[in-house]
Amino acid sequence: MCGIFGYLNYNTQVDSSEVVQRLLTGLRRLEYRGYDSAGVAFDTTRHEDDDEDLVVVVKECGNIDRLSARVERTMRERGEEIDFKAVKQTGHCAIAHTRWATHGVPSEVNSHPQLARSQGSGLVEWCVVHNGIITNYRPLKDFLSSRGLLFESDTDTEVIPKLCKYVWDGYDDAQRGEVNFREVVSQVVGELEGAFALLFKSTHFPGELVGCKRGSPLLLGIRQRGGGDDDGASPGAAEVHEGNGVCLSPRGGVGAGGRDHSEHHGGGACEFYFSSDASAIVEHTKRVVVMEDGDVVHVSGGGYSVYAAPQQRQHGLGGAPFGAHHKISRQLETLEIGVEQIMKGGYDHFMQKEIHEQPSALVETMRGRIALEVEDCSEGDGSECTLERQGSLKLLDSLDLLKEDGGGAEPLWRGATPRVKLGGLEPHAENILRSRRLIFVACGTSYHACLAARQVVEELTRVPVALELASDLLDRQAPLYRDDTCFFVSQSGETADTLNALQYAKRRGSLCVGITNTVGSSISRETACGVHVNAGVEIGVASTKAYTCQILVIVMIALKLSEDSISKGKRRNEIMRDLLRLPSMMRRVLREEGVIKNLARELAQETSLLAFGRGYNYATALELALKVKELSYMHSEGILAGELKHGPLALIDETMPAVVVATNDALREKMWSTIQQLLARKGRLVLLVSKGDDDILNYFNGEENDGRARIITVDTVCDCLQPILNIVPFQLLSYHLTVLRGFNVDQPRNLAKSVTVE
Repeated sequence: MCGIFGYLNYNTQVDSSEVVQRLLTGLRRLEYRGYDSAGVAFDTTRHEDDDEDLVVVVKECGNIDRLSARVERTMRERGEEIDFKAVKQTGHCAIAHTRWATHGVPSEVNSHPQLARSQGSGLVEWCVVHNGIITNYRPLKDFLSSRGLLFESDTDTEVIPKLCKYVWDGYDDAQRGEVNFREVVSQVVGELEGAFALLFKSTHFPGELVGCKRGSPLLLGIRQRGGGDDDGASPGAAEVHEGNGVCLSPRGGVGAGGRDHSEHHGGGACEFYFSSDASAIVEHTKRVVVMEDGDVVHVSGGGYSVYAAPQQRQHGLGGAPFGAHHKISRQLETLEIGVEQIMKGGYDHFMQKEIHEQPSALVETMRGRIALEVEDCSEGDGSECTLERQGSLKLLDSLDLLKEDGGGAEPLWRGATPRVKLGGLEPHAENILRSRRLIFVACGTSYHACLAARQVVEELTRVPVALELASDLLDRQAPLYRDDTCFFVSQSGETADTLNALQYAKRRGSLCVGITNTVGSSISRETACGVHVNAGVEIGVASTKAYTCQILVIVMIALKLSEDSISKGKRRNEIMRDLLRLPSMMRRVLREEGVIKNLARELAQETSLLAFGRGYNYATALELALKVKELSYMHSEGILAGELKHGPLALIDETMPAVVVATNDALREKMWSTIQQLLARKGRLVLLVSKGDDDILNYFNGEENDGRARIITVDTVCDCLQPILNIVPFQLLSYHLTVLRGFNVDQPRNLAKSVTVE
């Protein structure tokens, strides 16, 4: 959704033009979140009076390039009046925003920052950027309008700076001398309802920024210059581990034992960066404070302090006492991602890069989580030898040990029992197995990942599994019980509907487990335990590698929960064997990108597409349809093949492209029947089949084909892992369809990467 970026320096030589470039670069790093307009607000001075701070606000509808051009034009036009090369060694502060419209159409006036101006001079007094929704903005707007404040925009956000002005104007001179910026913001935030992250700037408090969070993500990055951490490293960081219910990478992530810098006043040269996302901070520093709900962070004088919200909201404007928030400590943590992860790395688009990163992403998801129990081991006490200790990267990548023709992996397991190690889940495994139900709650692509893995979870655990779309669960107020275990699956860990469903489940006493790709996200912090997906940063709005890795994680959870089942031992070993074959097989699929591109050329002018799947691959059909519609804007529909004769068959004729997923599994014969029914209606078929399926391949290589079917082949793995391979050709198909149709692959219209509002 919306993206927030802020910058403040202390004892560093930075001029206004440099600050603006940092803002624009930060906004470009946040583009993937989705937006329709953008804006910046930064400090400068007049040529004739360099003691007076002047806030320049530039906003533009459209992309960041248009905003950048508007900024350059503003600097040219106002260059004689304003010194854009002014150096503020202490306290240069600025805020920026990408807006995804919720209240009011995309326009310059509705863009952020939203402002409150002096009634006399018209100069900016208060600036606010906002990610989220203020649900009580209407009564606040009515109240403020009745007190004479004029509104310019249609946004819910504008009530916030206007409320700041109302509160400030209500102070007498003595109160203004005593109150600080954080206290004003705390009083204002106490009157707001909804989900939001906010960043405040004011001419009444030059050289200060205040950020607050309730529901939407916000980070504070800290960079100390000349103090040994210009590269963003965090000296003295403690060993990383999984614990306290936070989903962390088994080999790294957020430092759980880092230093507490909740109040830092070092007096040295330093810079502070606020952002909705780590991707906009990591090129400047890796040291961050991850704000939690209710936090207010006040940055001034080369230091910062963190305050937590009171338990009860104060009511009545002017009724909340100063300092209602209380000072707390927050961990200074270390980001795991590198700058290279937020760059395209030679690919044309982020989505293309992320599709091709999937083999290595699968390796990272498995790294340190697969162990072999053997009779002896060259290391340790001899009871267990993990792949990590044997050099897991070499082993997992040496899928050259596994024959390219799909040969078995038995040499890896000879004399050993494979086990799955999920540190975040271990203490709760027994409770999960005793549950009445396992309920997977998600939205969009994450829901499809749950659907793809549901069957194997039921099979291995013998516990009933239910799937819930988060929004529907809340709409129905579905019954949840204390002996239910709810898994909340989200790439970002910040999805609003999923977070609300999580709070709903917690109130009903269910055990809550998180599965997320973002360390330190709200879901990872709010759940009792969980597993980090480890897929790496995703920039493209359409999820690719997170989807395949989410399926893999859920399969690994099923393997973990069933490890003591003797009756399931053979099945578990079959799945474990094929886990290590997945990366090499996926690389072979990716080498066929040219074939997929040719198919995309044939389909590029179509207006509709149907996709049929069954069993494990019903999710594949749904995910294909979602990718095609959200990226290429072609109507597409994923259909359960068993429902073909219950309506969808009426759509089939010689002009309707129909994709059928018919790889080798227990339902292959039923899918062959589906193919025959489509052929009988002269359907235009695209078939995904297994390489060894000679019956289908020979049939369509004969004269009967008559050019009505295009064939894509993939390797065969264990049925529960097959959807991980099967989706890759369709990810490539949706990518090339979008490119050929001339649309933006990484930023589809009207969509956002992280849906942080309902």
